Amino acid sequence: MFPEERERGQEFVVDVEISVRALSTTDDLASTVDYSAVAEQVVAAIQSGPYQLIETLAGEIAVNILANHPLAERATVTVHKPGAPLPQAFDDVSVTTTRSR
Repeated sequence: MFPEERERGQEFVVDVEISVRALSTTDDLASTVDYSAVAEQVVAAIQSGPYQLIETLAGEIAVNILANHPLAERATVTVHKPGAPLPQAFDDVSVTTTRSR
C-alpha cells in the first residue's frame, strides 16, 4: 500500500465463491451458508485493515469464511483493486486465493 492510498482510501471489490459440503435438500437457510452473513464478514474484514497487500485481505476473508461456516468446504476469494495507482493503463488489478478444509 502506498502512502497516498492510506491518505485518500481505496476501493475494493470482492468476489466470493463457496463450495458447500452438501447441497441443501430443503429450502431452510440453516442447511447452507448464509451469504448475507458472509457479506457482513467481508465488509468487517475490509474495515479491520489497513492491509499492505490485497493478497493478505483475500486470505483473511477466505479463512474467516471457513472458520465461521461449518458447511463451507472451500472458499475462493478475489479482491479487486480498480483504482490501483499504476503508471500503466489498467481498469483493474485483482488477486485470487483459495482455502479449503
